[in-house]
Amino acid sequence: MLITREQDWWKKAVIYQVYPRSFQDSNGDGIGDIQGLIGRLSYLEKLGIDCIWLSPVCKSPQDDNGYDISDYQNIDPMFGTLEDMEQLFAEAGKHGIGILMDLVLNHSSDEHRWFQEAVKSRENPYHDYYVWRDGVEGEYPNDMRSVFGGPAWQWVPELGQYYFHQFSVKQPDLNWENPKVRREIYDMINWWLDQGVAGFRLDVIDQIAKDPELKVTCNGPRLHEFIRELSRETFQRGHYLTVGEAWGADVERAKLYSAPDGSEFSMVFQFEHICLDQIPGKEKWDLAPLPFLKLKEVMEKWQTELYGCGWNSLFWNNHDLPRIVSRWGNDGIYREESAKMLALLLHGMQGTPFIYQGEELGMTNVRFAPEDYRDIETVNLYRERLEAGYSQESVMESIYAKSRDNARTPMQWDDSENAGFTGGTPWIKVNPNYQEINAAEQMTRETSVWSFYRQLIAFRKRYSVFADGRFTLLCREHPQVFAYIRENESERLLIVCNFFGGRPEWPAECREVCNAGKQQGMKLLLSNYSDSKKERCPEMLRPYEAVMYYSTK
Repeated sequence: MLITREQDWWKKAVIYQVYPRSFQDSNGDGIGDIQGLIGRLSYLEKLGIDCIWLSPVCKSPQDDNGYDISDYQNIDPMFGTLEDMEQLFAEAGKHGIGILMDLVLNHSSDEHRWFQEAVKSRENPYHDYYVWRDGVEGEYPNDMRSVFGGPAWQWVPELGQYYFHQFSVKQPDLNWENPKVRREIYDMINWWLDQGVAGFRLDVIDQIAKDPELKVTCNGPRLHEFIRELSRETFQRGHYLTVGEAWGADVERAKLYSAPDGSEFSMVFQFEHICLDQIPGKEKWDLAPLPFLKLKEVMEKWQTELYGCGWNSLFWNNHDLPRIVSRWGNDGIYREESAKMLALLLHGMQGTPFIYQGEELGMTNVRFAPEDYRDIETVNLYRERLEAGYSQESVMESIYAKSRDNARTPMQWDDSENAGFTGGTPWIKVNPNYQEINAAEQMTRETSVWSFYRQLIAFRKRYSVFADGRFTLLCREHPQVFAYIRENESERLLIVCNFFGGRPEWPAECREVCNAGKQQGMKLLLSNYSDSKKERCPEMLRPYEAVMYYSTK
């Protein structure tokens, strides 16, 4: 049955990402599952979210935690069955929640039946479903590297050919130049639409139009041609939420991805604000200071340049990124204040907010022993850097800061054994701080991070300025304060955030806006300090203090 929703419903929605392996285990095997998620739908309804982005649950050998799919139209037994998935659609609907599925269309698993046929012979009808190059064993077609380390080419002696894989050797890239591949994909997507999904998140979608001859992976020459055809054949059947993961997106490309005519996607995940500490010519694992003024510049650019001609996705965290409170905030004495500040800063902007599981609790990074990490990228990085002569201490500091496993530790539900995640042995260790940071404690406390997120979500639904207000950056060169205005014809928001642990004076520019707003009845809507309601424009901002003022015009 097709989902019936209003056009552009996602502009006022808040999405919650569930990494099912780590969310809730229902059968004691130490791995989260669909029935576990069904049992937590009431929690998500209380939080106020509209849609769940469900990381991959399709059948998979789990070489890359489900992003290596062996059967697009079946559920991996570790998560449940197709019947469980049907129940999830139905039960989530009763709670007013849609399900956004994760689609991996750049590559499949090498255990997918297409690839199993493809390696049988060059003449097999499925051989051209993947990207091959003739060659000689040991002499790679070129020097392209896999994202997870090592060459991006794998030799198949029976064929005398190499296949191309941008990620794991068990994730051969699909050949989107072959119209039969595209047709298979469209039919599969339409099958899921008929099951009742609310939309899709499309994994590394900007890499489908690759050209290994030119060493091009992102933003290939036929990329938008492929995406428009994909949209016409599938998503344009109804009002679906679609978000493409596009690490190579700039503003101009994002205008194509998220054009108001719906010709491609609803929005994209772009990562410019995430990659600000990247050093030119260095790998992502090399640590560098986080540039605060550059963050303001980048956020302003995306808010202003997409206004009226595209749509932003708003996120700090996902399954591939470290916990934001540990990366940009303070996960020590000011953990709650900085987690709330980061939430208020982001949710006040225009776009569709995405909350990653545990973000609403202020969950933090972990510092595991090397043998306790499970992520393939982290494990490979550890081995390769030690072999290259890096000290173990420096390698571990990079892993502590940036490992994807920071986001993949089990959801912290309560202070019981294994944080209430499982009655068995969890597939990855629980963060040891679960007795202090957990949902059960926070849901009963009005001043908790969870309660703060709940208020933010409610305000986004109540006031139209969150969806359609223009963005104006204030205090551009201030080294500690991130402040901005959002306003439409009838409403205005003023957001002021102290991004650090110092005590700066209230910037004059913010004070002028606040004082002028008194004539329109400007009031404090939300603050991360409970006693802020007693003050208006105090002399100083406290560590990580964040306030949101509201007025009508």
